Amino acid sequence: MQTRNALQEILLRSIFVLTIVFILISCQLNPSATADPATVDNSSNESVEDFPPLPATFQTNLLNPLDTPHTYLNDTCRSLRYKWNPINSEPGTVVMVILIKNINRGTTEIPDSIRILEFFDLMEMLKAQGFDTIDTNQLHAFLQRNAAIPPRSVLLIQDGNQSEEYFDKNFREYFERWGWTVTNAWVSEPEIDPVLLEGNVSLEEEGFVNHQARGVTPDTILSDDVAKTIIARELQGSLNGLVSFNKFPNAIIWPNGGFGYRPVDAARQLRFRLGFTQNPRGPIMYNWIPLADAADPERPGLIPEGRINDPVMTIPMYSANEAINAIDTVRAISKAAAEYTLANKETEFEYYNTVCAEKYGPLPTP
Repeated sequence: MQTRNALQEILLRSIFVLTIVFILISCQLNPSATADPATVDNSSNESVEDFPPLPATFQTNLLNPLDTPHTYLNDTCRSLRYKWNPINSEPGTVVMVILIKNINRGTTEIPDSIRILEFFDLMEMLKAQGFDTIDTNQLHAFLQRNAAIPPRSVLLIQDGNQSEEYFDKNFREYFERWGWTVTNAWVSEPEIDPVLLEGNVSLEEEGFVNHQARGVTPDTILSDDVAKTIIARELQGSLNGLVSFNKFPNAIIWPNGGFGYRPVDAARQLRFRLGFTQNPRGPIMYNWIPLADAADPERPGLIPEGRINDPVMTIPMYSANEAINAIDTVRAISKAAAEYTLANKETEFEYYNTVCAEKYGPLPTP
């Protein structure tokens, strides 16, 4: 009897071990079982040849030939569902991101500044051409799920720490007249003037200024050659510094435009969701961000972002002066993108209904 029980125990253990081995082998044969569902398109097991063809990504000749659109959403079915949801942004919705380093109210030349009258012209031109401001939360929702934003949107970013008086003098009028907000790339310096901090906290609480991360030292430039401790200091320090604003920032405005694989990876680990370079590639749209894959000898100061392979962490920005001349180009790209999208609507509907509808359900209707 004892021998029989011993044999039964051995048999049961063997079956248990074989079951575990089978499960492990099954997981290895099915990578999607452990991969992030947000980055895997597992909507169908059919071969690619069985799918209706999808149109190519919208292209434009209105940008530098090296600045090409990069997509970032891998789940085709989900992205199409967001794209054609009638409550989301309409086709051709476009965003200009504009970095304002300094508004010059004097007569002396100041590097990287825009003169006050030209700044006034920029703001009036944007409004006259149908633009409205958004903040980083709205931008993130738009980029990830095509959440509704104005068809012509602008994210205004003021670089560096400025006083409450500075924001009141330069931006308050537009906040009161049009409800326009401004994002501030805040430097979380260890020794912040209490008056400066108190004034900015008040602007944040009012909903006028949205403070986001820009490191802790004004002159630092991050890259793959920078020590890990410096990268950590700038990114983690930004998070710590913005605790005073009772918020967790979702965006890093790369200090002085510098970035790289390692800084982007570190920012992702710290749960930053957006990153902004100082490369003026062009405007951005849903699942469409213009980046460069190679260095341009004619623009040696622009770091190629495409190799990072994380478009939403390397979003291009116009300088304030560049933006004045870019408004018409942005409008033209938006118009062409809308026409291209609508021309391919039936094709994308056919693809969705064939490949996606069984798993994701029918496309939303008005």
